[in-house]
Amino acid sequence: MSLTIAQRLERLKVRVAELEWWRVRERAAIGGWTFNGAPIAVGDAWPSRDGVLNLKASFEVPSQWPLAETRLSMNVGGESLLSVTADGKTIRYGLDPYHEEFPAHGRKLAIETDSVPRLPFGEPVRAPQLNRAEVIWIDTEVHRLWLLLQQVAETVEILEDHEVAPHLLTAAEETTRSLDWPSATQDYIARVAPSRQQQRIWQLPESIHSPAALNQAERRSVTAAFERLTAELKRLQERFPPQGEVALTGHAHIDLAWLWPYAETRRKMRRTFHTALTLMEKSDDFIFNQSTAQYYAQMEADDPALFAAISEKVKAGQWETLGGMWVEPDTNMPTGESLARQALYGQRYFEQKFGVRHKICWLPDCFGFTGSMPQILKLSGIDNFFTIKVNWSETNRIPNDLFWWEGLDGSRVLTHTFNNPWHGYNGQVKPNNLLHTWQNFRDKVFHDTTLLAVGYGDGGGGVTPEFVEREVQLRDFPVLPRARWAKVHDFYDAAHATAAEKKLPVWQGEIYLELHRATLTTQSGVKRKHRQAERALITAETVAGLAHLLGGAAPKSLEPQWRVVLKNEFHDILPGSSIHEVYEDAERELGEAIDAGKAAQADGLKAVVAHLPKGAVSDAVVIVNPSLSTRPVRATLADGSTVATGDVVPPLGIAVFDKAALKPAAGLSASKTHLENAHVKATIGADGTVTSLVHKATGRESLGGRGNQLWAYPVDKPRNWDAWDVESDYAERGEEITAVDSISVVEQGPHRAAVRVVKKYRHSTITQTYVLTANSLRLDIETTLDWHDRRVFLRALTPADVRATEATFECAYGVVKRPTHTNTSWDQAKFEVPGHRFADLSEPGFGLALLNNAKYGHSARGNVLGLSLVRSPVYPDPLADEGEQTFTYALMPHAGDWHEGGVREEAEDLNQPLLATAASGVAAGALAPLATTGIAAAMSGLKPAEDGKGLVLRVYEPAGRRGDFAVTVPQGWKLGGAVNILEEPHERGPGADLRPFEIRSWKLTRG
Repeated sequence: MSLTIAQRLERLKVRVAELEWWRVRERAAIGGWTFNGAPIAVGDAWPSRDGVLNLKASFEVPSQWPLAETRLSMNVGGESLLSVTADGKTIRYGLDPYHEEFPAHGRKLAIETDSVPRLPFGEPVRAPQLNRAEVIWIDTEVHRLWLLLQQVAETVEILEDHEVAPHLLTAAEETTRSLDWPSATQDYIARVAPSRQQQRIWQLPESIHSPAALNQAERRSVTAAFERLTAELKRLQERFPPQGEVALTGHAHIDLAWLWPYAETRRKMRRTFHTALTLMEKSDDFIFNQSTAQYYAQMEADDPALFAAISEKVKAGQWETLGGMWVEPDTNMPTGESLARQALYGQRYFEQKFGVRHKICWLPDCFGFTGSMPQILKLSGIDNFFTIKVNWSETNRIPNDLFWWEGLDGSRVLTHTFNNPWHGYNGQVKPNNLLHTWQNFRDKVFHDTTLLAVGYGDGGGGVTPEFVEREVQLRDFPVLPRARWAKVHDFYDAAHATAAEKKLPVWQGEIYLELHRATLTTQSGVKRKHRQAERALITAETVAGLAHLLGGAAPKSLEPQWRVVLKNEFHDILPGSSIHEVYEDAERELGEAIDAGKAAQADGLKAVVAHLPKGAVSDAVVIVNPSLSTRPVRATLADGSTVATGDVVPPLGIAVFDKAALKPAAGLSASKTHLENAHVKATIGADGTVTSLVHKATGRESLGGRGNQLWAYPVDKPRNWDAWDVESDYAERGEEITAVDSISVVEQGPHRAAVRVVKKYRHSTITQTYVLTANSLRLDIETTLDWHDRRVFLRALTPADVRATEATFECAYGVVKRPTHTNTSWDQAKFEVPGHRFADLSEPGFGLALLNNAKYGHSARGNVLGLSLVRSPVYPDPLADEGEQTFTYALMPHAGDWHEGGVREEAEDLNQPLLATAASGVAAGALAPLATTGIAAAMSGLKPAEDGKGLVLRVYEPAGRRGDFAVTVPQGWKLGGAVNILEEPHERGPGADLRPFEIRSWKLTRG
């Protein structure tokens, strides 16, 4: 009777499944266990679930069992670090649901685990127990035939319509028919009893404890069958040669924190890294990659012996350190300087510890990529970029997977992404992973190889011994793409050779992920502290640098504090997609970094004051401007009072005033219905919104309706990824919050005036204080939320009296323009987009900007600017953003476009006000230790040089312009040549001193 391919495949799977039950020749239980020192038997529940728990036992392998065929088979009830000691040698492994068999390297085994009642993705094991602990004797002949037949069946399943399929089936069928298989009733029933089919039976008969294994004749038939099948596969490979090539890289994506706290990640690292090392001992071909300098630095502290073993494998070429960054960070929200430090500290660490400088940025799992990344990477010695997350976009996909990614400034990095529908970057060495990844490789017309990262990940674990075995067997298979272990760096070297000969496609600008848009808002508390920590450290370095230029001591490196900030930029921490415990740690750590930065600022101010010209001012206010913009005097003094005068402070300047001479700029007034100064007039309505905002220099009304409308969206319930996603239909049910509890004037001084509006929404309270200082160009909206509602999205909407087809959003080291319309599916998908300190709508001659000091989620549809204030998902943190949080945003009308109107400078002032301190016996006046001339540039950082000699000044062009630019240093100092982010000489060719969106750095040394 003729069967279909599908029917024959079904029959083959049944026959292959039979072999698995003879894979173990004999087994012996391991007894005598202790749990934290107390006895525990196999099958018993853990007496405790708190902390890291210790299980111990010992066992002697039967003398007749060959050690090479002996394995420990274990499931102790949670994820564990397994230590096996024999003959004075201890070998460690990761024990998890994907890694449960381990070799025995001696007869007398001392077994120990450090265990937690969790699964790899952080799920609690609610009732953990010592499930299985035994030593097994593997029938290696049966095992390898079973695995090979399984791979043949898997190949037929994905090649069912290919003409090779019947040939593969025939070969497999002949293999199974050739086996001399046992059939004695008692032995057979005992062998198959654990199978799913038998376990369904109402009542199984009693079975014998130790069923017979294959005899020698039966085993010889297995060996012969394996050899015949392998020979037939090779013959079929000649007739149906492999199509394409897949470069396999062993991988274990370990999220620095996600569904578990960082303390557990430290244990995951040890488990995963030990597993990878043991595989290298078994296979010279196997290559494993691991990114993230933070992990290696942590391993140095936690397990120096493991770190040393990894270092040896790096030298041997089997362990590939990768990435060049401190962590795998989010790139939508960090400042440009933070991203530069990711590369600076990452590259320096890898070079110092491993002698390796990386050429590849490895970010498989981040949620979109800022357009400044190519330039940052190039200036850090990195020419290549890898991710697979672009394939997650819901609506539109970037049309290529091997292409040049061109940044804002024109810098290019060679970019590759693969599309493995079977677990993405956590791939497996299986026919379906190989074939579909190759089939999905759209740019095979240019290049003949695609990457595939394989190994259990997100929660770590990595490659299994079976994956290594599978790769060897698959070398003989027909049709399937060739797959070999390879170094990622070698893949990119070959891709560059292709790019030198062929014109690859180009993707220009940001890589926007059409998914996970809510990560711009979720867990806004950590986002606020991260913003503050960045600014605290950048400003501390700048002030200390200015003091050094004045003659003070060389500033201390803040790298230890920077490392804390960079760690918390990880792509599941800063985006808000982790559990509650992660944010307890992150906010504490960032708070400590802020405190350290503030303390360093105070020390820097003292050093500045100590080196000011002496004079007769006894009650002086010293104001330091840490930016490259001329700033009006608007500062908070030591007593908490605000000054807002008609004076200015030069860029990177220090101004000394007699406190008595600090007079407010004229024209400030306030009432319950208005705030006004010489620049703007705001009218506040009975509903608490801004009903008018007039730009007095032009006389124009900036609003196209009521400004600062607060809207709550109580159906913020995404179909997946609660903390990550916001659905495009969230606005279908919106409730404007118009009821007002109170409106009152709370400040009415000559320097600062304020009107407070209090509103309630369901169980939450929103307190907003409209603030105008005497010299301000903007209306600040200081906001305190006392939030107690779940799955509600709160946004602020402001219609502008402006017509523009594009809105401008600040990003790292520049701006990005996005459409305000929904003409195409690409435009429609950008209903929630990232922005840093401002978003702006401008028409020729006039515009309105929305500034903030803590937020990242924006929208611009038609003439309406939107800012996302809070959302409150219930997974994976049921209490995300519960309670009180404080932040400020602002409305700023302006003449000209955003650049001409000084929007960035005001956003800079909102995020980093001028620094003020008291002094006595100094001379009034202003000085600028470091001066710049030419085209307007923005400050990135003024930091201690990494070699300990001098300073490094880093600036960038923020608006897409070009022109002359020069830096003048004080007497006794010299301006060295340009350097890159790694602080090495950098030649960038002739042309304007500063080009559109260009990042430039110079070394400053004592001359």
